[in-house]
Amino acid sequence: MSDTVSFGYEEVSAEEKEHRVGAVFSSVARKYDVMNDAMSAGMHRLWKDKFVRRVKPREGEQILDMAGGTGDIAFRMAEHGASITVSDINQDMLDVGIERAMERGFDGLVWSRQNAEELAFPDRFFDAYTIAFGIRNVTHIDKALAEAFRVLKYGGRFFCLEFSTTEWPGFKEVYDSYSHKLVPKIGQMVAGDAESYRYLIESIRRFPPMPEFEAMIRNAGFKHTKVEPIMGGLVAIHSGWKV
Repeated sequence: MSDTVSFGYEEVSAEEKEHRVGAVFSSVARKYDVMNDAMSAGMHRLWKDKFVRRVKPREGEQILDMAGGTGDIAFRMAEHGASITVSDINQDMLDVGIERAMERGFDGLVWSRQNAEELAFPDRFFDAYTIAFGIRNVTHIDKALAEAFRVLKYGGRFFCLEFSTTEWPGFKEVYDSYSHKLVPKIGQMVAGDAESYRYLIESIRRFPPMPEFEAMIRNAGFKHTKVEPIMGGLVAIHSGWKV
């Protein structure tokens, strides 16, 4: 049987998804952070702040920020003294992050192009693994979770910030209408690319519900898993420990 995976609302081969996701992020890299502000009315900054508070990065720790792209999470964690390796499969996103790091004076970060499903790092190397708004774009999520487990030390922690489906009555319908009808138009106006943002919205709808994704994290070997919904589950912080 052919190995098909979701690309938004389409079913495509694994190879085609990887290629098309790469094209999406190459297209939006330069406007990615501007679009995040436009789409979330700046709320993504508060979500990321909360996420990093949950991670609790500490001086001397080695932390892998996967799908770290433009550096938003890495910069926040580096301020706490942790040693951060920023990895992303897309070099265009990393290039934007490197430029931003130079502008902000973050010269101690390590930047490494990596596929989340096949990391080049050794076993039991990192104290924490973070991934924010990236895991839904991975072709095989189970493989990425297995790699996260492999590269963490015993006692290491996994934290994922990702969109989900809000359970607030009324708000869900409003958000669905906004995201499907307006976000592609905003993408066209701000980034000159409606189709990439149409995919990004569709990818949220295809991502597993919070309980299902938590089960995937447990199946990868993590213990003490937890889900913290934000805005009724519009966004959620998932966590687990390697023990």
